Amino acid sequence: MGIHKTQSTDAAMATILKKLQERSAQFSAGKSGASVEKAEYDCPTCKDQLGYLEDRNGYEVWVRCKCVEWWRIRKLMNSSDITAEFEKLQFKNFTKEGKPDVIADAYECAVDYYKDFENIRGSRKNSIALLGQPGSGKTHLLTAVANKLIKSNNLPVQYFPYVEGFNDLKDDFDKLEKKLKRMKEVDVLLVDDMFKPVGGKPRATEWQLEQMYSVINYRYLNHKPLLISSELDIERIVQIDEALGTRIYEMCSDYIVIIEGDKLLLNHRLAGLRNG
Repeated sequence: MGIHKTQSTDAAMATILKKLQERSAQFSAGKSGASVEKAEYDCPTCKDQLGYLEDRNGYEVWVRCKCVEWWRIRKLMNSSDITAEFEKLQFKNFTKEGKPDVIADAYECAVDYYKDFENIRGSRKNSIALLGQPGSGKTHLLTAVANKLIKSNNLPVQYFPYVEGFNDLKDDFDKLEKKLKRMKEVDVLLVDDMFKPVGGKPRATEWQLEQMYSVINYRYLNHKPLLISSELDIERIVQIDEALGTRIYEMCSDYIVIIEGDKLLLNHRLAGLRNG
């Protein structure tokens, strides 16, 4: 059956097109040239309207702009608390040449985890932990996983740097409940430098342990993935809090690497000492 085009339908379409045109005109008013447009808009094609009117066989059609994908990624990145500098951390710019085999093991573990993610994300063992030597690239690799999950899998990720994150929460208790709720419920949570030691002693106050346990236990019970880096191995994490440590181990046991060895070879920040 064909579509009967009534006069009222034509009038309705004309009204819609007029409103779209007026909307576009509002954002282009006062702009005198392409150079001005580029300065004023992130997308000069649609002038940040996510679409534009295009003539197709005499009809004006609203076309979805390609920048919609860019905006989607930006929204996810902005909500993740991953900085612009950390957004640059990718698998392709991770250096493993000339490093001990354990660095290659960590790289392969992170890559395999990302490749397997969609198959394991709803299972008990759906998480990854890179532990041990500081400066060995743990944060780089886990952030590379997070960036891929955001940009290729359209998944919300929350980045939580353990020390800075808890300092911020301690300074502003008003945002504690909201932040903890997001850490519990977001699709993927990246906890960076958990229990970061100071003077050889892990940072794990009773209050910090209480908050971390509430987050990780929620994610454990609801099969929500964790990405965890720490200078401590699983045994030391279990010594800090057995219930917390055993949950982390069970979730990460299929994707876990403990990086140990000569710190001059493993810590990229000490490269000058190696070459000196």
